[in-house]
Amino acid sequence: MFNSKIIGLGKYLPENIVTNHDLSNSIDTSNQWIIERTGIEERRHIKKGDGNSTASMGAEAAKIAIKRANISKNEIDLILFATLSPDYYMPGSGVLVQKLLNIPTCPAMDIRNQCSGFVYAIATADQFIKTGMYKNILVIGSETQSGAIDKTTRGRDIGVIFGDGAGAAVLSRSPSKDSNIMSSHLHSEGEHAEELIMESPNMNKWVTEIVSDNDPEDLSYFPYMNGKHVFKSAVTRFEEVINSGLNYNHLKAEDINLLIPHQANLRISQFVQKKFNLRDDQIYNNIMRYGNTTAASIPIALTEAWEEGKIKDGDLIILAAFGAGFAWGSNIIKW
Repeated sequence: MFNSKIIGLGKYLPENIVTNHDLSNSIDTSNQWIIERTGIEERRHIKKGDGNSTASMGAEAAKIAIKRANISKNEIDLILFATLSPDYYMPGSGVLVQKLLNIPTCPAMDIRNQCSGFVYAIATADQFIKTGMYKNILVIGSETQSGAIDKTTRGRDIGVIFGDGAGAAVLSRSPSKDSNIMSSHLHSEGEHAEELIMESPNMNKWVTEIVSDNDPEDLSYFPYMNGKHVFKSAVTRFEEVINSGLNYNHLKAEDINLLIPHQANLRISQFVQKKFNLRDDQIYNNIMRYGNTTAASIPIALTEAWEEGKIKDGDLIILAAFGAGFAWGSNIIKW
């Protein structure tokens, strides 16, 4: 049985910054209203014609991760692409990244677990490496959500939250037990699938219906979220899945050097921080700068924390996410 470790990280954010004050020009909202409810001060949105897409942003983040991993793109054995906003309904964005990076023939697969997608992808990559099937795996989380949100007052509860961006990691086979993915803990509960959903387009409401209906009041094309229910479930599942990882590895909360949660809402992160009695330097949040970038949020935050020197060899790092599905999970990492 092999061990896997993260050997390279990268991130990419569009240049276009959208502040809360910018949103208040077109939505009945305010900087204070948004900060109080989400902790977000600004986010990045792609602009039409700027060349950015879900795949292209993922590719840019991947270039940095591969370079930092000190390997050639030709050494990548598998591409795992986590997203809820693929470039096309088909094919997946993983093969588009393969094309953009000119990576030779290798498998590429999209992982559609939304907010927890990157955690699921890390767990998947870890298993492929542990079994000896692959040596170097490129894991990407990338989202282009700005074009799918309702940017009017009608949709402000969700429209102010989401941002665009990408993060990437290279996982590789490691002979050492001192630095590795220690364990992953994945869960889902389909009973609550419709509490956080983007219903259309779907196979029951497809191209001919979209063209013929053309109903501007059809809200099924915008994300829907039962905010209170999602919040209550999130704080419960975050605590459970972090404890699962700690208990499995015979660790305690005080052993955590850095917790990097999915950047869904600053209030959720603060609740989890309080539950585990973590200091401010034991949890990393950047939602105030980028908003909720869904599957990209953890790799962006992980990369940024590493770039800022907040992650050192030997540190215990925990990645944890909760979101649509409901699906949630954690990765326990010895850096």
